[in-house]
Amino acid sequence: MDTPSINMQYRSHPWHGLSLGKQAPSIVNCYIEMVPTDTVKYELDKDTGILKVDRPQQYSSLCPTLYGLLPQTYAGDLVGKFCCEKTNRHHIKGDADPLDICVLTENTIPRGDIVLSAIPIGGFRLLDGDQADDKIIAVLLGDFVYGDMREIGDCPKNLIERLRHYFLTYKDSPERNNSRVLITHIYGKDEAQEIIKLAQQDYRQKFPSNFN
Repeated sequence: MDTPSINMQYRSHPWHGLSLGKQAPSIVNCYIEMVPTDTVKYELDKDTGILKVDRPQQYSSLCPTLYGLLPQTYAGDLVGKFCCEKTNRHHIKGDADPLDICVLTENTIPRGDIVLSAIPIGGFRLLDGDQADDKIIAVLLGDFVYGDMREIGDCPKNLIERLRHYFLTYKDSPERNNSRVLITHIYGKDEAQEIIKLAQQDYRQKFPSNFN
């Protein structure tokens, strides 16, 4: 019997080993870390590729959508520069993480640590202090309710406001008086796709050995 290759023996790293997809940025592969029912914040451990407990949710703030990351993206110099141009601010840097993505679906998905395909329709330009931390908003490919949406303006406004409220408050606590989180813009599909492209370029500059 032939010995399996190393790629067949071990699971791929969700950030580095999974492709963003041949149709990116119009259709992208996503690694989902959290679902709306999670009362614990899960996050990919960047070194091992294993989903870990980041922290228990101590307050009544639950993400209203599927939430995860875009593989082989990185918020680095190009993403930070783009944010500076759009906000007319200086010294904004990418947050040195993969791009975050929120995926809308009518389906109940009971757990994270899964991969799915989604269509980006817009996003939030979110600043956490002096770091750009964009939240791409997408719809699950083929979803019966959301799947035909192609622009963030197609979404119910209340749903976008609920998601915006989550990100403006998810780091708050009773002891924290001044939030560092700010959403400066809600942008559409074209800008979301441009940010994904820039994050792909940042990733290639940060991890050039992955493309040798």
